[in-house]
Amino acid sequence: MNTTETTPNEAPEAVPPSEPAEKVELVRKVYVKDLRPNDRLLTVFRVTRKQKNVGRSGKAFLAISLADRTGEVDARIFDQVDRFEPAFAVGDYVLVQGDVITFHGRPQVLIASVERLDPEPIDEREFTPLPEPRAEERPEGSRVVAQIRDIVERVADPYVKRLLLAFLDDPEIAPGLPVAPAAKGVHHAYKGGLAEHVLSVMKLAHRVADHYPMADRDLLVAGALLHDICKVKELSYEKSFEYTDEGRLVGHLVMTAQKIRQHASRIEGFPPLLEQHITHLVLAHHGRLEYGSPKLPMTLEALLVHLIDEMDSRVASWLEIMARDPNDRWTDAAKLYNRHLWKGPVPTVRNRPPVEGRRKKEKRREGRPARAERAERSERTERVERTEAALPDRTEAPAPEKPRDAALPKDLTFKPFSVLTGEASEGADGGGMASS
Repeated sequence: MNTTETTPNEAPEAVPPSEPAEKVELVRKVYVKDLRPNDRLLTVFRVTRKQKNVGRSGKAFLAISLADRTGEVDARIFDQVDRFEPAFAVGDYVLVQGDVITFHGRPQVLIASVERLDPEPIDEREFTPLPEPRAEERPEGSRVVAQIRDIVERVADPYVKRLLLAFLDDPEIAPGLPVAPAAKGVHHAYKGGLAEHVLSVMKLAHRVADHYPMADRDLLVAGALLHDICKVKELSYEKSFEYTDEGRLVGHLVMTAQKIRQHASRIEGFPPLLEQHITHLVLAHHGRLEYGSPKLPMTLEALLVHLIDEMDSRVASWLEIMARDPNDRWTDAAKLYNRHLWKGPVPTVRNRPPVEGRRKKEKRREGRPARAERAERSERTERVERTEAALPDRTEAPAPEKPRDAALPKDLTFKPFSVLTGEASEGADGGGMASS
């Protein structure tokens, strides 16, 4: 077997049969994002999925996923299946020879031959989908965890606060929280991504609590911190991101529920109903049974934690897709969403694309002085004022205020949706109402 080293600039150099097998073969790396129909391939990928299936004709074939740092592509082996099936496994680096076709509107590789490679000379960073953002764009993990702890210190309920601090000090969680990813490949799938996601959801929880004061702020913060925290144990992340045995057999929702019971039992006088509400926040945060939630959201706080988590996850995945894409206005068809995403400048006076210009803190972290930020802000303000001055005057007289219906109460109060629709009795068992 030849040792193969990938390089983006070198053309393939085959090893002559007369030369020693130790000679390194240089292969030009072709990235997933650059695959086009009718391309002939001879390049290296990492195998992330391999499954033997049987087609309609009764003939066996291998369904494979190949990955590099720009994404994943489906692949198939239809010929010599019995020969190639034992030759490589999931996680291996392989030298692939074949052709690129289009199947259901997406690229697919028809593999003619595949060879397992020695991983020693291969740079693993080239083959991990959803790469880490540049260091200057990502806060240091320990600093993110410090911000998480600062939010927890401001929790008002003493029992909730002690429980959350127990998680942050847990020896099975604390070492991994600054470095763990939030997922294998959908969102925040890089080292330190879990802490960033948790912090973002906690900040959103505070904003949501400001807007919906009928929701309990402390419970929202608890759900934001705990909903994914046991991913530090669900995923391994030393070399590549894979599920641990406990992660596959139990999963982070149940693992977190077990931890809640463990820590709550050590806090004297911890209210049982409070423990149940916090556990429910975790068990319901995927929102739907088919998405892996053992329970549908049944409390206002559980619904809001699910929606906040969903929003942060999706926005992060959109931005990561845009950041990886080489185009200027539209991304290539995003496999995750089965559509093209607009990544160009917005057609307003802001005139900036979504992935440009991160938070002010990140700009300062890159060494950009605050004075430059103020100058840019002043320039944007002047541009907005000039634009507004050029617009025709559309000022209209305000519409007359409608008289208030005397039958309505002076002070309207919040009522659960089930009360307003008369569905309270139907959904009382928790299983009768579908999640929207």
